[in-house]
Formats: sequence, C-alpha cells, structure tokens
Amino acid sequence: MKYKDYYETLGIKRDATETEIKSAYRKLARKFHPDVNKTKEAEEKFKDINEAYEVLGDKTKRQRYDSLGANWQGGADYTPPPGFENFSFNQNGGEGFGFGGGFSDFFSSLFGDMMNGAGASGSTYSRFGGFDGFDFAQNTTNRSRTSGTRQNSKEDLDITKTLNVTAKEIFDKKPISVTYTLMDKCGYCNGGGYCSHCGGTGIVSEQKTVNVKLPKEVTKGSKVRLKGEGKTGINGKKGDLYLVINFKDSEYEIDGPNLTKDIEITPPEAVLGCSKKIKTLHGDINIKIPVDVSSGQSLRLKGLGLQTSNGFGDLNAKIKIVVPKNYTNEIKELYKKIQLLSKE
Repeated sequence: MKYKDYYETLGIKRDATETEIKSAYRKLARKFHPDVNKTKEAEEKFKDINEAYEVLGDKTKRQRYDSLGANWQGGADYTPPPGFENFSFNQNGGEGFGFGGGFSDFFSSLFGDMMNGAGASGSTYSRFGGFDGFDFAQNTTNRSRTSGTRQNSKEDLDITKTLNVTAKEIFDKKPISVTYTLMDKCGYCNGGGYCSHCGGTGIVSEQKTVNVKLPKEVTKGSKVRLKGEGKTGINGKKGDLYLVINFKDSEYEIDGPNLTKDIEITPPEAVLGCSKKIKTLHGDINIKIPVDVSSGQSLRLKGLGLQTSNGFGDLNAKIKIVVPKNYTNEIKELYKKIQLLSKE
C-alpha cells in the first residue's frame, strides 16, 4: 500500500490553518469538479482532493494522520498498524463522490474504524458546501467495517521493507544498521483513541533501529527475516520484519558476484594506451590500458569481485573516454591537424 500525502494533494504546508485548508480545497474543487472539467485525469484528481479534505478538514482525522510523522513521501510503502488494516470503508457501494471509485485503501486502513456505523439507518449526506452552484454532496450509505475484530494473523503483523545495499557493504560482511518507523495500535486504548498516550489517534509510532547481517552470496530480491521485529498483535503476538535486498551503488554495477566499474581515460590515453591506478574492494591496483581501446570496452580483472562459495567473482573495468574541459588552444589546434590527417 502506498502512503498518500494529503498536504501535497491540497498544495499546503503541514502547519496550515483550518481556513487555509478550506480555501485550498475550494479552489481545487472548482478547477477539477467533473461538471466543469470533463477529463479522466480531473475526475481522479477530484477524488484525491475530496479524500484529502475529508482528512485534513476534520480535526480528529487530521490528528491521527499527523501522528504518522512528517517524514513520509507520497508513494512510499506504507504498512498500517495491526487491527486497522482490516477496516473497509466504501461509499455508494464503492462509487465514492458520485463519480466512480471510493476512498483509497490508505484512507480505509487509517479511518475505517471512525466511519463504522455511519449511515446505518439510511442514506446520510454530507456537503462540503457553497461552491458557486456546484453540488458536492456525497452519499455515505454503506459505510462498514469488515473484519476489524478478528484475530490478527501472522501475515497481518509482518512488515516488508526494501533494503538498499552497496557492493562494499556486501564485501565487508559487517552488520548494517537499519532504522524504520513502526506504527502500532495503541496498547492503552486498544486503538480506540480514548487516551493521552496516543493523543487520541489510536496509533503510536516509534523509530526502531536493528542490525542486519547479510547472508552469504546475497542476491537481488532475496529476503532477510528478522524475527519478532514486526508489529504487535492481540495477546502480545509479534510479527517479523522482512527486508527485501536491492542493489544500489553509485560506483559499481552488481551482477551476482561480478562487478562493473567505469574507468575514465582521455582520448590520448585511449589512442596510445596507458597505466591507470584504480580503486577496488580488494585495494588499489594498477592496470594497463591497451592501445586503441574503445569507449564501452571492458577489461576483465579476475578475482576482484564479490565472494562466492569457492573464491571471488570478477571486476569488469569498463572504459569511458572523457574529454577534459581545460584543453588549451594549442592542444585544440593539434586535434584539428589530427582530424585532417585522419581524413587523408
């Protein structure tokens, strides 16, 4: 599930006042209302705007939303606290705002419990109101909570995160420190939001740091399981933290135990050949660049990659010809003569 930045949706700061929130909402609603803007993009935008205002325009919902912290980015992976992920909230049988599509899964995971029972005795309408003739009524019949009281399964309590690692971290074999935000249903009010411990949000948030030792011959996409580092469920049951390995390195391209690294040389060095000192995970070495080497050509350096079960992979030194910015006019004149000679 992806985190939704409601402040970004309305184009306001996180400390915006109620007046500023309402003003931003009305301005965007006029622009993207489907009666005015007939594009498909406008319809989706209008739903996002309404959902953002549903949260930020309500003091209690805004407080719960803000309790997640200010360090989230729109589109980031989000895992709801245990107990909240089982809520479901739909409008018009799944047709929210009267234009197709209800509130998002992200909204439902946070506020489904607060919508429980609304409209139980017939259709209830709420109006954002007074937008130069626009009718922003929304039918809130059929708001329901599907299974919030059921026992948490093991999967409900597990957390999955992506862990970006570099070639050096794999090579060094040292534990990697990982910090993540753990959101749990408040243990004092059991998610009801009736205590000072959670500030009335029903959710408590804390940052946790764990040390992770990568397995031997780690591969991209493999999972590392940290037992008991997930969410806490009913009766104190603990979930696990799963870290999905992703290779992210600005210096090396990682392909299993083999590495590729760009080696920059000048045009004269490419033509005449040279000796080049390069940095590797195994230490600094000197390599011989052959005569007439081409950009993109790779030199295989055996045994200078990552460890395998019976040794080490290879390092491919990939040639990249670069032109220095500080060539003098004299050097440029020489290149002109070379260009003329090459045409003869």
